[in-house]
Amino acid sequence: MDRPALASVPAMSGGTVRPTGGQAWQELLGQVAALPSLPGVYRYYDQQGGVLYVGKARNLKKRVSSYFQKDHGGTRIGHMVGRIARIETTVVRSEAEALLLESNLIKTLHPRFNILFRDDKSYPYLKITAVQPGRPDAVGPQAQLFARMAYYRGAVDRKHHYFGPYPSAWAVKYSIALLQKVFRLRTCEDTVFNNRTRPCLLYQIKRCSGPCVGLISHEAYARDSDHASQFLQGRTQDILQALESRMVAHAQALEFEQAAELRNQMRAVSRVLQQQTMDVQADKDVDVLAVRVQGGRACVNLAMVRGGRHLGDRAYFPAQVETALDLQAESPSPQASSAEVTVLQAFMAQHYIDLPVPPVLLISHPVDRTLIDLLTLQAGGKVTAVHKPREQRRVWLEMACKNAELQLARLLAEEGSQQARTRALAQALDLPQDDLQALRIECFDISHTGGEATQASCVVFAQHRMQASQYKRFGIEGVGPGDDYAAMRQALLRRYRPLAEALREGESVDDRQRLPDLVLIDGGKGQVAVAREVFEHLGLDIGLIVGVEKGEGRKVGLEELVFADGREKVYLGHDSAALMLVAQIRDEAHRYAITGMRARRDKVRVTSRLEDIPGVGPRKRASLLRRFGGLAGVSAASAEDLAAVEGISRTLAEQIYRALH
Repeated sequence: MDRPALASVPAMSGGTVRPTGGQAWQELLGQVAALPSLPGVYRYYDQQGGVLYVGKARNLKKRVSSYFQKDHGGTRIGHMVGRIARIETTVVRSEAEALLLESNLIKTLHPRFNILFRDDKSYPYLKITAVQPGRPDAVGPQAQLFARMAYYRGAVDRKHHYFGPYPSAWAVKYSIALLQKVFRLRTCEDTVFNNRTRPCLLYQIKRCSGPCVGLISHEAYARDSDHASQFLQGRTQDILQALESRMVAHAQALEFEQAAELRNQMRAVSRVLQQQTMDVQADKDVDVLAVRVQGGRACVNLAMVRGGRHLGDRAYFPAQVETALDLQAESPSPQASSAEVTVLQAFMAQHYIDLPVPPVLLISHPVDRTLIDLLTLQAGGKVTAVHKPREQRRVWLEMACKNAELQLARLLAEEGSQQARTRALAQALDLPQDDLQALRIECFDISHTGGEATQASCVVFAQHRMQASQYKRFGIEGVGPGDDYAAMRQALLRRYRPLAEALREGESVDDRQRLPDLVLIDGGKGQVAVAREVFEHLGLDIGLIVGVEKGEGRKVGLEELVFADGREKVYLGHDSAALMLVAQIRDEAHRYAITGMRARRDKVRVTSRLEDIPGVGPRKRASLLRRFGGLAGVSAASAEDLAAVEGISRTLAEQIYRALH
């Protein structure tokens, strides 16, 4: 995707670290006064070097000055401005370039006060492999001569054919199932294909044409593959016309069996088309975007139409909406946008940086023309944004708006319930209740398989939800097999010793590393005693430690809380909101520990299996690990990918694949 060239643009970066006192403020104001009246992007930093805010401006001097020309008091904007220690700016040639640079910086720097859409997993694609030249010395059908249809997630290339992106894995797998019914393309791995001696079950149930055992010619299979690609592109009428022409030709030649097969395929295509509730004539690729803002939260619902088929939708919930909207309201521009428009523009700018832009966007609110021009530039073709569509497009947009409302209502209801649980736990344990948003809980658990691959987990609950980005795993070394107490001691020391040293030295600690308000230990008196020893050794408050002890018969809902400071056990009640929160956090720590343990155990076992494969010596093993980034990558690679590694023959690649699977 072509991007505007920023390297040749003159850039001005400034940054005076802000000392304490009035002098710092005067230096900052002098820096602002020296800004040019040109388009560009500005960044605010705090004293620790953290990015507070990234913004764009048509006039840098006017926009940045607006933050410092009045007293914002105790508002969120005032809180941000009071923390600014350094300003950096970059001058660009146009407002469109400023928008692109701003979007890239927001996605890479994750500023604390911007509307930020969390990077989700990459979108899945439906992949149809390209046909490769066969080996002249091979006997029987060869996999590379027959295109394979597969689910794919990752970076796309020009070697194969990719269709999508799809909003979910379900949409891809559903499309594959439809194509199997109509065109009977193979979905098996190349290694499986090359080692078949008789057709598989998919052939028996008429979901595959059996190319692996020569039940269909290469030419006929290639035609089906081309028809599948046309179907995914929405060219269904072309497919039906081609099938009809061939059916008539076979009938005229008295080849009635072949004509009947084509007739059945036409019926299958027609049935699939009738199953599509969305009837589209001209639209092939369309994205439908609807936004709703309520209660300080926002939801953007994205629905996708690909190849003329509606593939479903996905909801996005941006972070830091309230502060960003306050900043937008302070904008000196007369074209200040509404909350919905601000959120929608932020989503479009961030979402389409790394994804292809369809030619038509249906949007619930009008957006800035500069943004559409930028998307057109990135797409390499005209992008049209339609705010008030008609007919079928109107139905799609209304559906997206309704789904955005429902998803936002669900989120607000869940957050209300979660906040109630947080308050209930704070009341039950006499924790501070003046700022429950800042309440931080960390929970530890130990997992292993018979003493093998012991892992400790530390999960974090803050701001009324689990904070997955702050989770930690500790690979436990040097303890006896199954010694959970020693494993817990090691995990707690590794987590809190650096913090205790920083506190003794009077050093500042990041919010993510600070001492939590509550430390949950998945275990009873023994585990709590170990945690108490560690905290006493480090000079930390033992009153923070609470153990979650399983109740009678280890039944769910009968758990009791054990305290390190000698308080009596507490039973919260099986229907207590506080116990529900404790169980939620404890179960998440258990899940995170188990997944880490299994990954570590499998890594060790894969290494062993790799070393045991004849013909794979240290040099080839190192080449494989280097090429695929580790043992997990080697295990996930296909035989074709393995054979592409230098020194790995096709025969050895298939041998490695079979050994690892």
